[in-house]
Amino acid sequence: MRVLLVEDDLMIGEAVQAALKDASYATDWVQEGQAALSAMTAQHYDIVLLDLGLPGKDGLTVLRSLRGNGNAVPLLIITARDALEDRIRGLDEGADDYVLKPFEMSELLARMRAVQRRKGGMAIPLLSNGRLTLDPATHEACAAGKETVLLSNREFALLQALMVRAGAILSRAELEDRVYGWGEEVESNAIEYLIHALRKKLGSECIKNVRGAGWMVSRNG
Repeated sequence: MRVLLVEDDLMIGEAVQAALKDASYATDWVQEGQAALSAMTAQHYDIVLLDLGLPGKDGLTVLRSLRGNGNAVPLLIITARDALEDRIRGLDEGADDYVLKPFEMSELLARMRAVQRRKGGMAIPLLSNGRLTLDPATHEACAAGKETVLLSNREFALLQALMVRAGAILSRAELEDRVYGWGEEVESNAIEYLIHALRKKLGSECIKNVRGAGWMVSRNG
């Protein structure tokens, strides 16, 4: 999953970006409202974390612009503004949730997972196609007839990207986009290496190769 973090406080931004990467999110960080809009024009994001008190275009202006242009990306406001009026306004403008600073990263991550489930129409926290099951909270996966295994951060990010779009073929570029953020070096065979590791843990049939196109997880086992 790829996240856009929009936060002008350097200390908070660095801490949240590091925690998101540790949680297997490919994370891009910008510090201004206009930079956020530009980033979202150039890049697809699965979720946006938006501060309100930004230089230039403030967070509500960014939010209003996104929703006005029909961009329905899942979005959480993260801010120190704790007035009820600010929370109501942010939600009415189209935010999916509102997290007050200071916050625990565990709570932020749980809220992100909840928003992604709601947006995806999923009531339960697990991803499953009947044969494979993936727990986004613990990064554990299980294939039918096999024991549950713990995945590395990048193994988890890649498998999650495939399972969220089960039945769809994802190209190398699309998978790299979900696993790596800006400035992260990507080796030429990185995706193949991760898929090999996942097949070793979960079985050779868990991820299918579509020659010349990419990889996929079956929709129904």
